[in-house]
Amino acid sequence: MIKETIGSNAGLVWSALEDGSKSLKAVKKATKLKEAELNLALGWLAREGKVIFTEVEGEMFVSLA
Repeated sequence: MIKETIGSNAGLVWSALEDGSKSLKAVKKATKLKEAELNLALGWLAREGKVIFTEVEGEMFVSLA
């Protein structure tokens, strides 16, 4: 996968999170990304310090920083 695609997918994730924190499952459903695509996009955003991950009762949530 090329950088441009990962960056575009990161934009989809960003848009999905603009209205608040979501579980990873909810982000995947909202963006319609495959798991690998979602993970790469989240990694991109995490590396830039733009998302925060929290775990609640064993489920991972992500929100904009």
